Amino acid sequence: MKDISASAPAEAPRGNAGAGPARPRRLLVRGSPRRSASRAAALLPGLALALTVAAAATAVGRLLPVVGGPVAGIALGVLVAVAARPGERTRPGVDFAGRRVLQAAVVLLGARLSLGQVLRAGADSLPVTLVTLTVCLVAAQWIGRRLGVLGDLRTLIGVGTGVCGASAIAAVTPVVGAAGAEVAYAVSTIFVFNIAAVLVFPLLGHLLDMDPHAFGTFAGTAVNDMSSVVAVARTYGGDATDQAVVVKLARTLMIVPICLGLAALARRRAGRAEAEGSTGAGPEGEADAGSGLGRPAPVRITRLVPWFLLGFLALAAAHTAGLLPAAAHGPLGALAGFLITLALSAIGLSTDPARLRRTGPAPLLLGGCLWLVVTATGLAVQFLTGHL
Repeated sequence: MKDISASAPAEAPRGNAGAGPARPRRLLVRGSPRRSASRAAALLPGLALALTVAAAATAVGRLLPVVGGPVAGIALGVLVAVAARPGERTRPGVDFAGRRVLQAAVVLLGARLSLGQVLRAGADSLPVTLVTLTVCLVAAQWIGRRLGVLGDLRTLIGVGTGVCGASAIAAVTPVVGAAGAEVAYAVSTIFVFNIAAVLVFPLLGHLLDMDPHAFGTFAGTAVNDMSSVVAVARTYGGDATDQAVVVKLARTLMIVPICLGLAALARRRAGRAEAEGSTGAGPEGEADAGSGLGRPAPVRITRLVPWFLLGFLALAAAHTAGLLPAAAHGPLGALAGFLITLALSAIGLSTDPARLRRTGPAPLLLGGCLWLVVTATGLAVQFLTGHL
């Protein structure tokens, strides 16, 4: 009898006619304080772990600027994942940091961009930027397919190589829905060839007798992360560094149309899959398709453009219009950098080493091929346009 009475309250709501005064069932509605507190408590262990890794990565990035916090974060995260194997208790917070924090970081990246200034100063280098980016993205798909690299991973490596390294990968990841292992491999690949650029490009510049302006354009075009761009350009002095930073910022703006294009492709594929599912059920489905009822609904811009990309553009526009106080630019940029480090630390923590081993060396080979393609294309376009 004790067991029956204990189970009665759970069964009472299933019936329509209660046989007595039943104790009201407490429901946790969405958005209720108890539900929010429960979700926050579930996030805390993973967030605390990711924050700890991100803090250590930030310290490493300050000691080794060429490496940078984001790359150190994903490397340390992978090491912790392999050595300590965090349990299921940390998964909600780690997943939250790897997705939502990453999206917030992309928004804040807009605070350091003045659209008008970058476009004006970078107009001279625009042909080099556009040609190298186009060649890189096409080569990523063509070479990646032949090497057997999967679609999302070759997209991440292509965008990271062609645009702005870890920041571009961070912006594209939530758009394409890439897995943590793919992000980790892509960022690691970009890092390897950033180090190669720091070692090789200054020697190449002196060998080609490049002036500071030409070398700054080359560095801003062919090197990925901003820290590596600055490290390479500093060997040519202040003028080369200023030019490299401007070209790099103009190149960073290319992530906007790329994200829009990828979001449109993802939306189109989803609509096509839904249409095929609704029209593939037999003669009736064929009749519906013929009458136009099976066509995907029109795409709304609010569904096509990710919210964080809109936030990025809004913040960049506010910066351009002078609505952001000058004193806020530094702190917002620093916060964006730390959030990217936090997010990539979380992605490192969620990495499956076995999956990385199964992926094999093909993605690294793809990154090397793209690095050579971008380097050669950038130098060729500069030569053809009289800037070399």
